[in-house]
Amino acid sequence: MDPIRWIWQAPSWPRLTFDAARLARPLALARQESGALFGKAEVIGLEEQAGLEHEVWSHEAVATAAIEGEVIDLAAVRSSVARRLGLARQGPAVPRNVEGLLDVMENAADDWEQPLTRERLCAWQAALFPGGSSLRNLVIGEYRSSDDPMQIVSGPHGREIVHYQAVASAAVRAEMHAFLEWFNRTVDLDGLLRAGVAHVWFESIHPFDDGNGRIGRAVVDIALAQDARRSSRLLGISSAMRQRQAAYYDALNVAQRGDGEVTPWLEWFLDTYTEACRTSAKLIDEALARARFWTDHRAVPLNEMQRRVLCRMLDAGPGRFDGGLTARKYTVITGTTRVTASRHIADLLEKGLIVRAAGPSGRSTRYDLALPGWEWRPPMKRRAAAE
Repeated sequence: MDPIRWIWQAPSWPRLTFDAARLARPLALARQESGALFGKAEVIGLEEQAGLEHEVWSHEAVATAAIEGEVIDLAAVRSSVARRLGLARQGPAVPRNVEGLLDVMENAADDWEQPLTRERLCAWQAALFPGGSSLRNLVIGEYRSSDDPMQIVSGPHGREIVHYQAVASAAVRAEMHAFLEWFNRTVDLDGLLRAGVAHVWFESIHPFDDGNGRIGRAVVDIALAQDARRSSRLLGISSAMRQRQAAYYDALNVAQRGDGEVTPWLEWFLDTYTEACRTSAKLIDEALARARFWTDHRAVPLNEMQRRVLCRMLDAGPGRFDGGLTARKYTVITGTTRVTASRHIADLLEKGLIVRAAGPSGRSTRYDLALPGWEWRPPMKRRAAAE
């Protein structure tokens, strides 16, 4: 008997199995971090939460495109997301492909109570390619139908490495019918495991000529929204996958070459979900720190330029206001003179809103916010290897 090469060739396909006992600990940790994240989200105000959702959603869109090698402009994404969240009424024109991707993400997160259907998935895929495609014979808005095998390859022409070959196009409609039937009747399963299984199953079918990765991550989004029973954009799962992109592809590749036992893939997925929760929780911690900063200093009289500089330092986040504050940087931000900048900085120092930075300051004295843990530190210099 020939060994199984692809997951869909396994006798048990499309049944995917996993070791629940082995997953119990990573699942419990994922739930713990998820609870901590959404618990913190309840503490911050609606305005601050909207700002965080704007940031997370914007980076999610850029990340899910980048995983597929597509570069989209973060500024354009932020403009569209701000309008969608009601944070801005209008802005510059946004490319149609960016709007299409955000349409898909918005539909998955906001309409989580609606069933996942072939029509919905095909509409998502069409939204990703609003102007068609430069690739010949690329089917838009429908499952793939080419007789050519759907392969994921790398390497130069003539020496390509086949990482995965999906089911034949003739079988896609039946395969997707089975997947969608399972997805819509299993909302009572553990939502995190269901999201992980759904992603590897969808990607193994690879039903479209292009866009499968972005749509597969939107399937994760809707599954997670159904698990939480609410739309939330505070969780950056695609960003976490982007940070671990090589491992993401490796974990998928191993699962797709297996016999349908997907425990290792789910371990990786749960660990990535946990890390995404921690990253978002840190953003909330930063938001709370900013709020406490202004509360602690609410009685301190400040002029408009001082507030602008402090907001810039706070918005940068802990240790991320590159180089700390200097008189020269103050003039760049505010457009004032060096003499005025020095006077304003001295006033902030006296009032306890900033502190002198520790260590050597070079030609200009540097200052940090008077917030523990928000000090900027220069990156460590690497020592040249001894020859």
